[in-house]
Amino acid sequence: MLTGEFGNIRSVLARACRTVGLDDSDARLVRCVNNAVYRLERHPIIVRITLTPGLRRRALAAVEAARLLDRHRVPVVQPARGVPQIVHVGEHVITFWMRAADTGRVPTNVELARLLRRLHRVPAAGAALPRWDPVTDLRTRIHDARTRGWPCADLDLLARRCDAIETALATVRFQLPESVIHGDAQVGNLIATPGGTIWCDLDTACVGPREWDLVPVAVRQLRFQHRTDHHQQLADAYGFDVTRWPGFPVLRELRELKLAAVGLPIALDTDARTELRRRLHSIRTGDTTTRWTPYR
Repeated sequence: MLTGEFGNIRSVLARACRTVGLDDSDARLVRCVNNAVYRLERHPIIVRITLTPGLRRRALAAVEAARLLDRHRVPVVQPARGVPQIVHVGEHVITFWMRAADTGRVPTNVELARLLRRLHRVPAAGAALPRWDPVTDLRTRIHDARTRGWPCADLDLLARRCDAIETALATVRFQLPESVIHGDAQVGNLIATPGGTIWCDLDTACVGPREWDLVPVAVRQLRFQHRTDHHQQLADAYGFDVTRWPGFPVLRELRELKLAAVGLPIALDTDARTELRRRLHSIRTGDTTTRWTPYR
């Protein structure tokens, strides 16, 4: 539940919906991590609200990515038809999306691999998407957290790790061709519809190394409790095991830094604070074995 500082997000939703002529009565909060995601009950529309100023540019990229993938016949969620994109309310950016007909089935990592192969065939040349720049993204999150009063010792730790990762990334030699990438490729960012599985949550879409799209499942296997080897399923179906590639340790640490920092906007007033503390302790001590739990 949104409380304290984020209790005003519901009013942001109301103002944005009034701006574009939508009824937000009975809107239901679906998720609140990078964005507050609302389902409108009076319209077949999902509303996404950025939570911090540093994420505003990603909202613009998500809309462009959806249009690009659609042009190349990659199955993807659609921006809402007949509704203006983009709406600004204070420091927040709001985007509106058609609500996909979700069957409720959880997509498989084999489906994820197939959709990744289709996505990675989209030409990077001419794509009006940002370049992959993960360290800048991390630093933006850290800066936003400083303005919101998060303890300096934790933020200084993350800043130092950003510096180290930036240096290490300069030495990485990528094996796969550069392409359009999703940037956060996992089954949670797929929707199983009656017509097939489609991409969603395109905020991190950009032009960059394909290896990065294979890292989230591998890191999730290492850091979270999973009995099934989801990573191996993805690697077999995609045809490349990123954990056997020499650059994986660097990208793993980068991914884990992002998995910690993603909790900064929501952890001041919620139970996510305890989980963020666990992740920061792992990073501070170099602990690569402690299991994490998803932010709630």
